[in-house]
Amino acid sequence: MLLEGKFSVVQMNTNRRLRFNQPSRLPSSGESGIENERVLVLVFESISWDIHTLCTIASLSRRFCAIARRILWRRLCVNRAPGMVAALSGSDPSGRIDGGWHALAKLMFFCGGGESNRYFNLSQPSPGHFACESRFSKTSGRFFLPKNCRRDLLYMCDPCEHHAVGGDEHLGVFRGVFREFMRSKTRECLVRRQAALEEKVRCPYCGGRVWSMTAARLIPKSAARRLGSREGGLEFFVCVNGHLHGTCWLIPLSTEEEDDDNSDGSVI
Repeated sequence: MLLEGKFSVVQMNTNRRLRFNQPSRLPSSGESGIENERVLVLVFESISWDIHTLCTIASLSRRFCAIARRILWRRLCVNRAPGMVAALSGSDPSGRIDGGWHALAKLMFFCGGGESNRYFNLSQPSPGHFACESRFSKTSGRFFLPKNCRRDLLYMCDPCEHHAVGGDEHLGVFRGVFREFMRSKTRECLVRRQAALEEKVRCPYCGGRVWSMTAARLIPKSAARRLGSREGGLEFFVCVNGHLHGTCWLIPLSTEEEDDDNSDGSVI
């Protein structure tokens, strides 16, 4: 009886320790520790929404990937480019955006590189990479819009300079994003001209099908001037979700020719 009593006391104490050591569950998501959404948001706020860490977290499991798609990519975009995101998403920055927040985050931080297509020839592909710093500007975007589409809102990034094999010119890789592309004048022009979607090119950010703006004859001369390229020395595509990507041959500019207007830009 004495042994039985001691065993009961030990078992009771063990159960108490087990109950005490069980992790508490926060009421917001029903998950504990690092898998709790509020905890993840606090962690990323403490590291200034580091894109490399977020990519690593999103690749760990399906649950982390789902949390990133539902919450983290949007919070990253809002944190790093609040003005640009507010303009693109309208009055509800917590809502949906064409192509998804993960695609916008990739476009903001990743240069997609370049490869040959039917209107732009490269001796070899230029690989994509994370951009050290990007500046998106709606003023730059207006240079890429035909005159009858100037009411559209397009944010464009300064071209990323790549070293091309052979020749004196350098390869410029650029990217941008439309607001509400489905309602834009640019899309209306593409549809009215019955422009065909490209068969072999896809958007590097959302995977959607794209229109060639060269094939649609919708590349204004001002685009080459803005990029510092020769006329006919560029090509760009716009996907069904309004993501723009393209390549051009860059001509070295003098200091006087460079445009350093940062008044409406978002530096990321």
